[in-house]
Amino acid sequence: VQLQASGGGLVQPGGSLRLSCAASGHTFSSYAMGWFRQATGKEREFVAAVSWSGGKTYYADSVKGRFTISRDDAKKTVYLQMNSLEPEDTAIYYCAADRSPYRDIGVIDSTYLVQRFGSWGQGTLVTVSS
Repeated sequence: VQLQASGGGLVQPGGSLRLSCAASGHTFSSYAMGWFRQATGKEREFVAAVSWSGGKTYYADSVKGRFTISRDDAKKTVYLQMNSLEPEDTAIYYCAADRSPYRDIGVIDSTYLVQRFGSWGQGTLVTVSS
């Protein structure tokens, strides 16, 4: 599977951005999809995930209530709507697909999910600054 994230940019604190991730090369609708981020000098961390059916969503505590993940299987695209952005959200954002189809997300543990998801694309840079 190939993934291409887009939609990043420079935004002021309190602003919003919508990231998109287009997939190709696999049966998109069979796989859970996730968003992760990596700030300079830090490890990659889990941000949000959506189940393969689209019926369940999961968030890191740091973004809960501010970010919304969604998917459009017809377009093979997953989105991340980011509101009330904070300087701490500055990072490169990556989308990724679960390595196996039809799996429930299960445990929301960043280290586990970073290992479980794969097919990392190039990422898109989000900078939150005044």
